Amino acid sequence: MLYEVREYIATPGRLEALITRFKEHTFRLFDKHQMDLVQIGVTSVGDHSFNEVVYTLRFADAADMERKWGEFIRDPEWIAVFRASEAEGPLVQSMRRRLVDASAFGDLDKK
Repeated sequence: MLYEVREYIATPGRLEALITRFKEHTFRLFDKHQMDLVQIGVTSVGDHSFNEVVYTLRFADAADMERKWGEFIRDPEWIAVFRASEAEGPLVQSMRRRLVDASAFGDLDKK
């Protein structure tokens, strides 16, 4: 199992628009492309508090992740949503991405 953690620091003043894009479009597109959203939230303590969206997706492996992201970013609906939501400027100032491989810890359901 592979987990991808993404941290989006919103462009100042654009956090609500970023959250709206997730709620109105991105979640549905994740489902369409069978992307397993494990968690999402706004950082409330620490660096970038109240201006950062952090979410985690779960994939079978790196090939599964690459295939699904490739389909997602080429989806005409996503392209239209992205362009429309960023018509007044970018929603994301910067993005950090990490891949977490949980295999070294085995099946946590059988602790």
